[in-house]
Amino acid sequence: MEIDDILLTILGTLAGILILSGWVQQIMKGYQTKSLKDVSKYLMILISAGAALWLLYGFIVSDIFIIGTNLAAIILMMTVLIMKKRYDKSKLV
Repeated sequence: MEIDDILLTILGTLAGILILSGWVQQIMKGYQTKSLKDVSKYLMILISAGAALWLLYGFIVSDIFIIGTNLAAIILMMTVLIMKKRYDKSKLV
């Protein structure tokens, strides 16, 4: 099955938007409530490791959609981890 470049661009863009929009929502909710206690740091670490491997794969196959999505995902997940550490620490005081 042959997929043209325009359809492939739309598919890659939509996939990236859908995957990343969940992280943006989590960051916004965490910022508003100042709580990320329900977010598992181990889950975040494992997802980050997977995204790092996908990023490496994207560089190997030179796929801009995989590279861009996973680079953004790593940045967003690191943001959530930093917020979680900061907010969890402030609740202990």
